[in-house]
Amino acid sequence: MAVAVLVLLVAVHRYVWCRFVGDTTAPDGMARRAGTVAVWLLPLLSLGALVSGRVGAPFWLQRVLAWPGYLWLAALLYLTLALLVGEAVRPVLRRFLAHRAGRGAEAGPGPAESAPSRPGTVAREAAARDASPSAAHGGPAPAAPVTAGPSRRLFVARAVGGAAAVAGLGTVGYGAYGVLRGPQVKRLTVPLAKLPRAAHGFRIAVVSDIHLGPILGRAHTQRIVDTINRTQPDLIAVVGDLVDGTVADLGPAVEPLAQLSARHGSFFVTGNHEYYSGAAPWIEHVRELGLHPLENTRVEIEGFDLAGVNDIAGQGEGQGPDFDRALGGRDRTRAAVLLAHQPVVIDDAVACGVDLQLSGHTHGGQLWPGNYLAELANPTAAGLERYGDTQLYVSRGAGAWGPPVRVGAPSDITVVQLASQQA
Repeated sequence: MAVAVLVLLVAVHRYVWCRFVGDTTAPDGMARRAGTVAVWLLPLLSLGALVSGRVGAPFWLQRVLAWPGYLWLAALLYLTLALLVGEAVRPVLRRFLAHRAGRGAEAGPGPAESAPSRPGTVAREAAARDASPSAAHGGPAPAAPVTAGPSRRLFVARAVGGAAAVAGLGTVGYGAYGVLRGPQVKRLTVPLAKLPRAAHGFRIAVVSDIHLGPILGRAHTQRIVDTINRTQPDLIAVVGDLVDGTVADLGPAVEPLAQLSARHGSFFVTGNHEYYSGAAPWIEHVRELGLHPLENTRVEIEGFDLAGVNDIAGQGEGQGPDFDRALGGRDRTRAAVLLAHQPVVIDDAVACGVDLQLSGHTHGGQLWPGNYLAELANPTAAGLERYGDTQLYVSRGAGAWGPPVRVGAPSDITVVQLASQQA
């Protein structure tokens, strides 16, 4: 599998180099050399960004590698998609230019259109034409059929490549802006059959997948805290994947969480990334900040039970989800709201009589077309769906993993308002 991924990445980088560099620049020119260096350097930065945290590199080095390395992964995706669209445009544009050149010719038919060239050959042909003996010694220009094809293909290569660059990089830029400006508030009303009239209108602010790390730091946390507090919720649920790093590196970044304000407090459950970073220290740290970790346990809230389970990634440490401990022996005439990072535990929630499960993890796919993969891997990729008597709500998350970019899956903080059917 790893070999297949490596071969694919090499092939994609080769294709990107051919279309953006090989087809549009002169051999041995400064632009050709700069483009070649970039196509070698950027994937190395991406590899460094991916592995630096896992090998324990200094946090300052992780931050240096993260911005260019992760952004290049997003750029590579959308530049490649834009180029693939351009492959359909390329022959149409060549035929249009050939037709226009033929109509404009003063005598005889227009120059014959040359066969489509392979990636990387257009600029080479143009350079060879310019270096021909007749051109070098001021002789007469070559016949039109020799020159028009390469010139036309070079123009098309640069036009399509330029348009693809604008489209791809513009998409990444807009997606990064969406992450860095902070999540937007969504509001959702969820009716619960067992919720008493006294709890009608109870509001839970759900935030997941903040992913504080080398890119998203304290300022991002502060934006999230300020946004949540403005909604004036009754309870705050932080549903896992808070961090990508250790307490030593990211402790200052999470400090604004101490400012969270809700009448019934703030609650936290682990996500898979907490176990990559060391879950036990983070659980203690968020407790010091005033959050209440729910480690396979529950508390009674006004009108319903609030339960939380550890993420399934904790199973390797003997700290996985325990539904019997969290939900066993309770009064099933009371409504139950479950905090569980991954939507895939919905079957356990249904079996335990949970009325509403609040989850994250999927990011809604984060980068289109990743939403299709998220839908294949999860029962619900984003939004509210019903499974028997249990409703599942999946947040797209408030941050981003890897590239600080979202396309087609905007970040959110969701205010879930519980509605009593007895009201």
